[in-house]
Amino acid sequence: MMGDDEGIGIDILRVSQLLTDEYSIKILVATVRQPKSAQDIAAKYGIPIAATYRRIKDLEAAGLLVCQERRLSQQGKRVSYYLSMLKNAYVFFEDGTLKVKFQLKTGGADRFGDEWHEVQLEPGKPDGKSNGGNSSRKEGKEDENQ
Repeated sequence: MMGDDEGIGIDILRVSQLLTDEYSIKILVATVRQPKSAQDIAAKYGIPIAATYRRIKDLEAAGLLVCQERRLSQQGKRVSYYLSMLKNAYVFFEDGTLKVKFQLKTGGADRFGDEWHEVQLEPGKPDGKSNGGNSSRKEGKEDENQ
């Protein structure tokens, strides 16, 4: 059922773009084996803390990252610890068509399904995304200049 992403309820193109964003990838790498706090990730990978929280929000919305637990810090504040749910991601370009497939650690059929999805890029098509996610690119440039 390639191309029928309406039942999934997510924007496959947006999720694919997260995998090409430097900060998002660093967050997924940092949290692949054990949960980490936003502060730990930002410090270790040199990501501005505001950008770290924005990407965490985006990754959570996409289902690629979950808050595994909340701990009380020594200062008495609740700190969230995040864990990557991404097991595999495949992005494939062939004959002018972008195809993607995601597999999460949960196994089986998850919100992405277990099939390849065609990303509609042409503006006039029913599932086409005319914006193309340029807001994420602009944000990434701003973050680098901070």
